[in-house]
Amino acid sequence: MAVPKSAKLAIVAVALVGLFLLSRQLPLASWIESFNAWVAELGVLGMVVFALVYAVAAVLMLPGSLLTLAGGAAFGLFTGFGVISVGATLGASLAFLISRFVARRHVESWISEKPSFSVIDKAVAKQGWKIVFLTRLSPVFPFNFQNYAYGLTSVPFLHYVLASWIGMMPGTFLYVYFGTLGRSGLEAASGAGGGVENLQLALQIAGLVATLAVTVLITRTAKRALNEAGV
Repeated sequence: MAVPKSAKLAIVAVALVGLFLLSRQLPLASWIESFNAWVAELGVLGMVVFALVYAVAAVLMLPGSLLTLAGGAAFGLFTGFGVISVGATLGASLAFLISRFVARRHVESWISEKPSFSVIDKAVAKQGWKIVFLTRLSPVFPFNFQNYAYGLTSVPFLHYVLASWIGMMPGTFLYVYFGTLGRSGLEAASGAGGGVENLQLALQIAGLVATLAVTVLITRTAKRALNEAGV
């Protein structure tokens, strides 16, 4: 029996309210701060641990946005971008291999319920890695869904990895930027460094606006290309 749309919206609303109330009761900010401090103190080992945690989260189809923000806050913009990029690509690769060689029947049963997959499958058969690259650029296609769906297509593994890695870069950079901006905001609010942190925060906000504009432009370009390819 199909669940009415209104009931689904009500369930989602209740869940969001519940999560909000839970977040007000739990010291989430201190937990994230402690985790960031821990991985930062580990140095290179902390980067490896964080990337592996990110990869496992991708395989388990857990939302990676919070981890991406945390990575930016823990490691900074460029180091955080590198760590998250490696973790996301590793997770996408593992999910692809699981779909293709380990749990193909189960994934096929799940993917068959997604009407968009048949269109993507046909497009990949014609244009290969280009479709993988474009769908990674576009936020219309969920990251975790793509990881398993592409394992059922004919795209070669190395083509998939390279196209995914490059295609995920703009979105990854944007989210990591948000994470570094959040950390700078907290530092500026504390007033520990005087006007220096405020100036740095202002420059980062300007950079974020520019990064967001470029990301939107890339996304729109990818969407037009996908439309032309029939996806």
